Amino acid sequence: MRIGQGFDVHAFGEGDFVVLGGVRVPHHRGVVAHSDGDVVIHALCDAIFGALALGDIGRHFPPSDERWRGADSRRFLRHAALLMSHHNYALGNADVTVIGESPKVGPHAEAMRAILAEDLSCDVGRISIKATTTEKLGFAGRGEGIAAQACVLLERA
Repeated sequence: MRIGQGFDVHAFGEGDFVVLGGVRVPHHRGVVAHSDGDVVIHALCDAIFGALALGDIGRHFPPSDERWRGADSRRFLRHAALLMSHHNYALGNADVTVIGESPKVGPHAEAMRAILAEDLSCDVGRISIKATTTEKLGFAGRGEGIAAQACVLLERA
């Protein structure tokens, strides 16, 4: 077995939605990002890459590369899934926590779980999506941005 953890953060900017776990979530702000800024998928990819000892998401999809401008982060997750398979690992489980005061994650959590399970070719029961606030402390508490952390357990396939 291998364990990996990941973290991602994006500042809020102009826009009227954020993408979380592949789901377009209505919000009074967007995020500032090179790709679609999906903190859930970015943290999850980093956790998978870390468990495989393959660096981080920036190594695989550099923000300096214009090919990834505005990219759908699900492409990144499918790449992570392919690398898991190539290294003879499968997802045991993934646990993701979204950190921020808004938007509310609960109404979208099941859709996120379904999308992540589809891209990782696993049962939805292996994916956990949770959310927490920072009690109005720090950048997330002040509404300046949103973050996510992820932990994965990979098992030999």
